[in-house]
Amino acid sequence: MRSRFTGMIPPVVTPFTADGQIDYPSLDRVTDNLIGKGMHGLFVLGSSGEVAYLSDGQREALVRHVVAKVGGRVPVLAGAIDSTCERVIDQARRLEALGVDALVVTCPFYAMNDTSEIADHFRAVAQAVDVPLFAYDVPVRLNGIKLDHAMLIELGREGVIVGVKDSSGNDVAFRRLVAANEAAGHPLAVLTGHECVVDGMLLLGADGAVPGYANVDPARYSALWEAARRGAWAEARKIQDEICEGFEIVFEPVGRSSDASGIGAFKTAMVSLGLIDSNAMAFPVKALEGEVTRRIAERVTASRIS
Repeated sequence: MRSRFTGMIPPVVTPFTADGQIDYPSLDRVTDNLIGKGMHGLFVLGSSGEVAYLSDGQREALVRHVVAKVGGRVPVLAGAIDSTCERVIDQARRLEALGVDALVVTCPFYAMNDTSEIADHFRAVAQAVDVPLFAYDVPVRLNGIKLDHAMLIELGREGVIVGVKDSSGNDVAFRRLVAANEAAGHPLAVLTGHECVVDGMLLLGADGAVPGYANVDPARYSALWEAARRGAWAEARKIQDEICEGFEIVFEPVGRSSDASGIGAFKTAMVSLGLIDSNAMAFPVKALEGEVTRRIAERVTASRIS
């Protein structure tokens, strides 16, 4: 099961029209571009998809649309992200009914749970649905909670989860998780969400990556994956260096929220590439504009994205 969810699985951005509606024609272009450039799956309703800003109706409509557009070409993973177990289960059941191939599930947030309670949370979600689960480890958005690697391995050995999407940015913890996973017989597909060290994470044993910047430059991430599979690590590092040079777009905005700087920079670059029509963000985040958009466009041109 976990072998279905390896490789490059980008978190798909949610394009919006200027009046705040989901821009489905742009979403179709993004979807086709990602699959056409070699991505191995798509993750919708993640942080890069601005999931926290979407209503339940918008989440369902977006997932229904993407599942239909993908048409089975690659697996579709969707985020079941909410504040308590019952609310996550409700989200998970809705998404399962829409035909997703796997769910990416957070631990509860706002609610204050310990490790044993978090483990029971994942067990309860798994019992409520029939599709595979990934644990979503993203402390910056979850009260600072870092999922315990021993707990994750235990859940993997129980068959509760098939993988982990690690967006902690904690590379030491990630290496410990990979080592523990190997020692346990590799029950989990372990994916890094760290865009700029994917080469290193693959070298130490990651099963793939969930890079937001792949919305902008999927071809290089595909090439990086293929180089790593061949063991061509010098080539992989060269490709990663090129990716990191392009990723500098996220540092162009100054004094903005992290969503506006990161996702906003991705969207601004995607407008310059003709992938989406607007860099509009979900309310109340304001789109990047003016001089910063010009600098981002210049970096995109210099990156020679194919």
